[in-house]
Amino acid sequence: MNERIRAREVRVIGDEGEQIGVMPPFEALKMARERNLDLVEISPTAQPPVCRIMDYGKFLYQNEKREREAKKKQKVITVKEVKFRINVDDHDYETKKNHVLRFLDEGDKVKATIFFRGREMTRQSLGRQILERLIKDIDQRGLVEFRPRQEGNTLHLILAPNKKEGGGKEKPAAAAKPAPPAKPATPPAPRGGAQTA
Repeated sequence: MNERIRAREVRVIGDEGEQIGVMPPFEALKMARERNLDLVEISPTAQPPVCRIMDYGKFLYQNEKREREAKKKQKVITVKEVKFRINVDDHDYETKKNHVLRFLDEGDKVKATIFFRGREMTRQSLGRQILERLIKDIDQRGLVEFRPRQEGNTLHLILAPNKKEGGGKEKPAAAAKPAPPAKPATPPAPRGGAQTA
């Protein structure tokens, strides 16, 4: 930038994007200074290097602003873990299930884990039953990203928030279509006895 540009000649682009031409860097820098702007090398590998006349401070500020906006739009998905035991009672199960539902509603992924200790390894089917029950219970509010999977003495399942929010609300609206207009009533045809001449 400015005095640090070491090339013998540079191709200069004006602050409005117009091509100015090839010239020594000191001339380009003089032009930039006349406009109270900077000379910035934007393509150092080109022959000759390409420089642009611009307000470098403003350029940096706009870049930072764009990055901040992009970060705001990014939804950071965190993975929350909820641990179950194979001998979990109904009340504990309901409490943990409610935690799972809350995390999913907040847009987070949930890792439901069952840790087997010692002899519990022989009763892995109980752990699978608990996770399958959880899958059924959160059916409308979450998606199964990974089915129950065994890793060592841990069985885990990963649930993701449901992307189709409000998807089920469309069907009742479709059912409530207005009925077609009724045909105008026609007068009844005369009975057989009145037609004889």
